[in-house]
Amino acid sequence: MQTTPTAPKDKVMVPVIIGLSVVVPIVVIILMNLETRVNLLGLKLGTFPFFHAIINASTAVLLAMGYSLIKKKNYAMHKRVMITAFALSAVFLVSYVISKISHDPVPYGGEGFFKYLYFFILISHIVLSGIIIPLVLFTMYRGLTGEYQKHKKIARWTFPIWMYVAVTGVLVYLFMMPYY
Repeated sequence: MQTTPTAPKDKVMVPVIIGLSVVVPIVVIILMNLETRVNLLGLKLGTFPFFHAIINASTAVLLAMGYSLIKKKNYAMHKRVMITAFALSAVFLVSYVISKISHDPVPYGGEGFFKYLYFFILISHIVLSGIIIPLVLFTMYRGLTGEYQKHKKIARWTFPIWMYVAVTGVLVYLFMMPYY
């Protein structure tokens, strides 16, 4: 059985991607469970969620654009749009961490059908948010290093999950908006 040699860059980047994929969710979980909060930026409670909804909506639009561009074989614009979506997601992550340090979690106050719908959306959003981290990082890495077959193979999984996470991020905000 013949194996493909590991590229030297993979020996560095693959462990970095795996490390980030483990550390980021752990840090977020720790921050969500802090006993005391420090409002680092002095922002009102609803400011962060509104900002996060805008970032998530913008990311969803960029993902749809990126998908359309790749179907049209406009590789240069696809690359720019996807790097922008990645950058927005990074801004979201930093802002989300700051928001968890700044404010206590707000409980959902709805009842009945909407309560069950909200929790289904929230739980699936949270689970897939953890899964999307390594998918996005590997997809970006393979695309930026010119490994287009590997990029395409993983992007088939990354795109729908990333889109779902972006759209459900907006939905979570809309459900929670009355309670901020």
